[in-house]
Parts: sequence; C-alpha cells; structure tokens
Amino acid sequence: MRIADNWQEYTLIDTSDGERLEMWGDIVLVRPDPQIIWKEPADFKIWNDVHARYLRSSSGGGKWSYLKKIPDSWNLRWNELKFKVKPTGFKHTGLFPEQAVNWQYCIDLIKQSASPIKVLNLFAYTGGATLACASAGASVCHVDAIKGMVEWARENAVLSNLSDKPIRWIVDDAVKFLKREIKRGNRYDAIILDPPSYGRGTNGEMWRLEDNIFDLMTLCTQVLTEKPLFIMLNSYTTGLSPSVMAYLLKVTVGKQYKVKISAEEIGLPVKASGMAIPCGNTAIVNFL
Repeated sequence: MRIADNWQEYTLIDTSDGERLEMWGDIVLVRPDPQIIWKEPADFKIWNDVHARYLRSSSGGGKWSYLKKIPDSWNLRWNELKFKVKPTGFKHTGLFPEQAVNWQYCIDLIKQSASPIKVLNLFAYTGGATLACASAGASVCHVDAIKGMVEWARENAVLSNLSDKPIRWIVDDAVKFLKREIKRGNRYDAIILDPPSYGRGTNGEMWRLEDNIFDLMTLCTQVLTEKPLFIMLNSYTTGLSPSVMAYLLKVTVGKQYKVKISAEEIGLPVKASGMAIPCGNTAIVNFL
C-alpha cells in the first residue's frame, strides 16, 4: 500500500465501528466508512469532542449533525497547495486526502522530465491533481462534468497562487470531450483519471465504471503523444482490484505502447493504531 503520510494539516485520528475520526485543520469530523469493520475500544473523550458527525439515513443518503459551530468552509494546506474544505451533503469535504500520495508522484515525474509536459485530468473534481501538476510546471486541461466542481477547483487555484498557470478549465462529459480532442488532434503527455463508480453525463447518460472504463481507456490511448510520460487511473469501486486495473491498462494502453504498469492500494495512516487503512486503488502506467 502507498500511504499519504505527508500531511501537516490533516490527521486520521482513529477508526472504529464503521466510522473515521478526522481532523481537518482545527475542525474534527466523524464520517462513515463501511470498510471499517473492526470495533476498537473507543477513547470516548476524543470521539465525543467533535465539531460535526455525518449520520447515514436508513432510506439512503444522510446529513451532518453539527455539535459545535464551524465556518461554512475553511482552508487546508498541503505543502505549497491550499484547498477549500466544506462538508457536503454526500459526507465528502471536497478533498480526498489519500490522493496526496498520487499528487507527489505526479510532481516528481513532471519535475524530472526534460521536456514540457501537457496533462489531461479527467473527472478532475476540485483540482487536487490539477494543481499538483501545475505547481510542478505542467500545463493542464482540467475536465469535470459538474460546473460547481470546476468553480471550486478554480477557487483552489487562487488559494494556491496558481491562477496564472496554464490551466484550461472545462465543464464537459469526459467521453464526449475525448472524442472531440481526437478529432481536433490534441495530444497529451500524461492523463489522470478519477472516475466515479456510478454517475450521469451532462445529458443524463448513465455511467457505470465496470461497463464504461474499457471504452474510456481506449479513447485515452488515442490522445497520447508519441512519447508519453504516465497515465494514472484511480478507483474507489468495490471489487475492482488493483490487478484488474493493471490488466485493463495492459490490454488498452499496453497494446499501443511499451509500458510498465504498477497497481496498488492507496491509504492513510491512523494515528491511534499506527496502522493504515486502504482508501481505494491506483494503477499507474509508465512508458518505456
């Protein structure tokens, strides 16, 4: 497992009985996590001294229960990057802290490149990977189907003093955008994908990862330059193992290029136990 252990302003304090106890700057939140099937003896003092807890509903969804007054949003720093954090109606905060291990990987590869790097970030959410790549000197095309997420990402660029960097902000369906890029002849040295397990396109098209990911990766292969740098594919889909993701990349990208593929879980360290919990999978294509 590759662990995102270089946070200064985020801490996963403890985990027990289907919940995470997390500190986001000065704000302590409790959020559900179904993979936490253990029931560790809880330190009730730290578990009860929280600002807000997300409560699941038996009918689906849920809501935040606020135990202390907190701002509508606040900022969180990772190295030189700064992000707006805000509790949303779907238990999320606008930031997946485990992805920091991937941000650092992208930064290191881009900085080591002798040539300018052009990155395509699909399903780009609030822009963590976009800003990491831009901070390393890459030009980035940031694509997400939800306008509000792209606006949030642009706010993060301003907070991180990266608003003047060469970033294209695109609100579009990923598949439709790729097809247009193929026709336009636009090519990229690196592609980052963070697709949802389920979702809908800009016109209500149904997206299911297992059904659509092969065709998506086939399209991605067609927008790569002759000598690409990397592809990074993330997944939070239950049952889609790192080995399956590696196989998928081998039979799509690997048919056109000579590649080395690695695929592992990514995770976060838990302060109370000294262990780490998995938070999804990442498969990476390096081009030889």
